[in-house]
Amino acid sequence: MNRFVSNFTNKLDSKGRVSIPASFRAVLAKDGFEGLYVHPALDAPALDAGGNVLLNEIDAFLSTLSPYSDERDQLSTALFGTSEILKVDPEGRVILTDTVKVHAGIGDTVTFVGLGHKFQIWEPERFRAHLEEARTKVRDLKKTLGSRMVELRTVQNTSPGERER
Repeated sequence: MNRFVSNFTNKLDSKGRVSIPASFRAVLAKDGFEGLYVHPALDAPALDAGGNVLLNEIDAFLSTLSPYSDERDQLSTALFGTSEILKVDPEGRVILTDTVKVHAGIGDTVTFVGLGHKFQIWEPERFRAHLEEARTKVRDLKKTLGSRMVELRTVQNTSPGERER
């Protein structure tokens, strides 16, 4: 599989290292990126992480903006100017710097969360709260989409003459 899926909680060791989950390491190995690209998430107290696929997605997004626009400069600053490339040791561990740990509120435990093309690194309690909020929003979205599908089917099953009345 070439997607980051599931979530895993790991402790930092006494030297501040944390093991990247084996399934995530396998995706990174297929990706071919040397190390781990990490930046503070733009909209959450978490870290976005990945390899070439994530960097290519960022590059593609930035290329849609005018090269000298304020928007492109601001996003480039947020995505590249605050990023780090962490070295992965032979055992699959990285050392999270104080800068990124402060942004995510990380202490001695982290939760790795797969998002397909990238993964996030969260403080575990913050992730639990985020997950509950996401589940609530998805339940609401499901209800909304279900209602729309019923309305669409009703309109599609009505003859053209009846729709015009």
